[in-house]
Amino acid sequence: MSSVLERPPAAAVPVPPRRRTRLLALPEVRWAFAALALFLLALPLYLLDAPAWAWGPLFAATYVTGGWEPGREGLLALRDRTLDVDLLMVVAALGAAAIGQVLDGALLIVIFAVSGALEAVATARTADSVRGLLDLAPQTATRLADDGTEETVPAARLAVGDTVLVRPGERIGADGRVLDGASDVDQATVTGEPLPLAKHPGDEVFAGTLNGSGALRIRVGRDPSESVVARIVTMAEDASRTKAPTQLFIEKVEQRYSLGMVAATVLVLVIPLLLGEDLRAALLRAMTFMIVASPCAVVLATMPPLLSAMANAGRHGVLVKSAVVMERLGHVDAVALDKTGTLTEGTPRLTGLLPVSGSGLDEDALLRLAAAAEHPSEHPLARAVVDAARARRLGLPPAESFASTPGTGVTATVDGHRVAVGSPARLLNSAAHPAAVLAAAVEEDGRTAVVVTVDGHPAGVLGIADRLRPEAAVAVRALSGLTGRPPVLLTGDNPRAAARLAAEAGIGDVRAGLLPQDKVAAVDELQSTGARLLVVGDGVNDAPALAAAHTGVAMGRAGSDLALQTADAVVVRDELTAVPAVVALSRRARRLVVQNLVIAGTFVAVLVGWDLAGTLPLPLGVAGHEGSTVLVGLNGLRLLTDGAWRRARAEGAAPSRPA
Repeated sequence: MSSVLERPPAAAVPVPPRRRTRLLALPEVRWAFAALALFLLALPLYLLDAPAWAWGPLFAATYVTGGWEPGREGLLALRDRTLDVDLLMVVAALGAAAIGQVLDGALLIVIFAVSGALEAVATARTADSVRGLLDLAPQTATRLADDGTEETVPAARLAVGDTVLVRPGERIGADGRVLDGASDVDQATVTGEPLPLAKHPGDEVFAGTLNGSGALRIRVGRDPSESVVARIVTMAEDASRTKAPTQLFIEKVEQRYSLGMVAATVLVLVIPLLLGEDLRAALLRAMTFMIVASPCAVVLATMPPLLSAMANAGRHGVLVKSAVVMERLGHVDAVALDKTGTLTEGTPRLTGLLPVSGSGLDEDALLRLAAAAEHPSEHPLARAVVDAARARRLGLPPAESFASTPGTGVTATVDGHRVAVGSPARLLNSAAHPAAVLAAAVEEDGRTAVVVTVDGHPAGVLGIADRLRPEAAVAVRALSGLTGRPPVLLTGDNPRAAARLAAEAGIGDVRAGLLPQDKVAAVDELQSTGARLLVVGDGVNDAPALAAAHTGVAMGRAGSDLALQTADAVVVRDELTAVPAVVALSRRARRLVVQNLVIAGTFVAVLVGWDLAGTLPLPLGVAGHEGSTVLVGLNGLRLLTDGAWRRARAEGAAPSRPA
């Protein structure tokens, strides 16, 4: 057996490199590059008055390579009775060539292709930030059979209950718990923790994290398709396909604008002809008008900043599920935080065992019954009870007829007794009962009291305490600065424990003892005054509030499936300070959208006015229109850099007015 565990790390499955789409892997970039190269080859020949046979084919190839894809998309849209701006640009370029302005038409095609390539790069970087998570999990795992033999299997084929062997230096193939062995595990890629964590039997481990110097035997606790990494990747599949409300509005207006622009182009052509202007001059003015009046830069103003912000947030551990959400995050002006698992570390510890006198139970017996009943539960308080029982090496009998009610507690049949574990307010009918006195003493000390009843009779009280996240106070100050008001604490915990932690974090408005429906009522109340509320939570009981809020964010490390599915964004690395950072990043994206719309609108207004009031040279019109499109695209891509995230974090930490 030792020889198996001590096999050198060389046998580890190689970790694939991080997936990052190469620029030339994007067809839009390849076609734009080809069009630009052909244009640059033709340009000196044309300017040096070389024969037409020398530069003509090169310009023709420029038109084809840069214009065939937008032309095809435009024709397909036209078949569906939709007038696409891409098609108008191709028509304008061909029209320019038809009246002898071959160079100007080619320039239009090239710059138009480059602007399309910039948008494709922003979309690809967003997808890269999501696909990069896939590289965290290994492709294969070493599964152990009952007789101890090893089998290398695809990680995707692991099933709940399988035992896997993870050697030093290997990545863990599935979420689960350690059965045997000890090691330090680097969880930075999933949880963001800077230092490796010591793992011993009973500790939870995550797929995609890196094992250290020890060998571990792990019991698979989740299907690979439901691991923390896989759930986040699955939820991100559609993120880059969504469109923000601003973009949807622009696209709605674009169709009517395009039809109006075509009608106006016809008038710009016909009216001068009726007034006796030369046909070529009228055509040139009309083609110039069609080019400069096209809303290409306006259409491109919205999505690159939002997609870039989504990609940057994804690289730094925040999955924003859609462009709609990224835009909404910048509008929030109030915040409500859950306590356990959000404001706190979410790993509460059992700090007291208080059997009721006359119950016939000692501390170990009380803990054994409570842990057995809590064992099937996923609540953090339940895990604290179970972990304490394991630390005392107590054998846990099976629990039957298990039932869990969010905000209330659990019930189960253990050793023939009906055991209930939950809130004193829900399980105790009399404040004079000895268990109520014990619970009050625990709560007075700032801890959470959990009552255990056996066959309907209070048998004891458990004292449980959670620790505030080290960055909680910083995050609360940052959110207060961004919204102009301090966050509200919404929790199902007792008022004393909630108030103690809230005071440490700098929160004054505490609403404790809330059931899930009470949290929803609190959210509705806060939003009834017009506030756009951001709710941050992690548990099953937070899901209704996350759904009811203007925007919901779930803490991803220990977040329940329901909370992760309901939330609009997920903090993958469990860093609370990432919440104000992503809000600040969203606001930066909104500012860039406004900048882009101003830039695009100004260029269109000035160029159209020049063309109608005077004589705008076609080359200048092409350069101005397409240059504004490229400028808008590049402006949006500024949010792809790590510096943009650092500035967002700094902005989130600095006092500011609400948006």
